[in-house]
Amino acid sequence: MGAFVRIMAAVKTALGSEAKAGAANHQETRVTPPLVPGAQSAELVSSFARELEAVGGHFVGTFSATELSTRTLELADRIGALTVAIGAGVSFNTEPLANALEQRGREVIRCAPVGDEPARHALIERIARADLGIVEADCAIASTGTIAVTGTPARPNALTLLPPAALAIVRADRLRPDAAAALDSLGAETIANHRVAFITGPSRTADIEKLIVIGVHGPKQLHVLMVWPDDV
Repeated sequence: MGAFVRIMAAVKTALGSEAKAGAANHQETRVTPPLVPGAQSAELVSSFARELEAVGGHFVGTFSATELSTRTLELADRIGALTVAIGAGVSFNTEPLANALEQRGREVIRCAPVGDEPARHALIERIARADLGIVEADCAIASTGTIAVTGTPARPNALTLLPPAALAIVRADRLRPDAAAALDSLGAETIANHRVAFITGPSRTADIEKLIVIGVHGPKQLHVLMVWPDDV
């Protein structure tokens, strides 16, 4: 018992010394000022890029709106995409991007609302033959590297399901820290009336002999390009 008492006394003495040191250090600690909106966005972008890469996605980078076409063309060249399917934008007009792809010799499939079921199936079949699908995400989740895409007739979910590679374009100010904030920004009406896809990395499954297989239920490659708005 004597040895035990000595050990406990030594532990108490050490803890007391640490508490005093901690109190002294606490008095010298400065309060960290809150991040300005631009800095907050930069922190979220960094977190999103890290998490996206961790699940097998590819972060293209953060660029200005004027660089969007150039960076998209570079990606199409790098992965050898000759046929590109592109949907309507959420916050910007995608027609200049489609024109730039055509001028570089790409076949572009523009998604638009169609009048009947046979025409819709025909559009989906064309999207399935594309090498790259391009869609603007409604928002993204920094903590998990996830993108959220609302399906509409002009931006069908097939764009992120059928081509072997997908490019998601996200505005930096539409990046949210977690899933709860993303759901709040989407809104109950959007979630109730649309098919919202939450995509974290390329498609993967272990249903086949418990082995991870990429690209069974969606694209083998998921690329995300972040656009930094002028007003952020």
